[in-house]
Amino acid sequence: MSFDVPDELTYLESHEWTTTDDPARIGITDFAQDELGDVVFVDLPAVGEDVAAGSAFGVVESIKAVSDLYAPVSGEVTAVNEALFDRPELVNDDPFGEGWMLEVAPSDDGFDELLSAEAYREQIA
Repeated sequence: MSFDVPDELTYLESHEWTTTDDPARIGITDFAQDELGDVVFVDLPAVGEDVAAGSAFGVVESIKAVSDLYAPVSGEVTAVNEALFDRPELVNDDPFGEGWMLEVAPSDDGFDELLSAEAYREQIA
């Protein structure tokens, strides 16, 4: 099976993606949502909270499993996709679009430690 891995994003080995903008938009990958199955619940931090690169910032629950979500970068949460609280299935339907999870104002330049799209494709192959 072939998964969508947009070239303009960077990735964590734990299957989260991020833009390199300020604020950085964060979500889970097409591969991750497929592995999870139907997402039924998402727990995310509040606007104003800080997240730390590599640390858990929330939880995604599916019919198969409960999985921690890990921050690709450190910074302050500037936006949360509140649509996911009523429609968690957006994570499955459009993981890189309407299924985004957080926006973070990066506090450091940790983007260079993340996987490129090419490296992430090799990981999930």
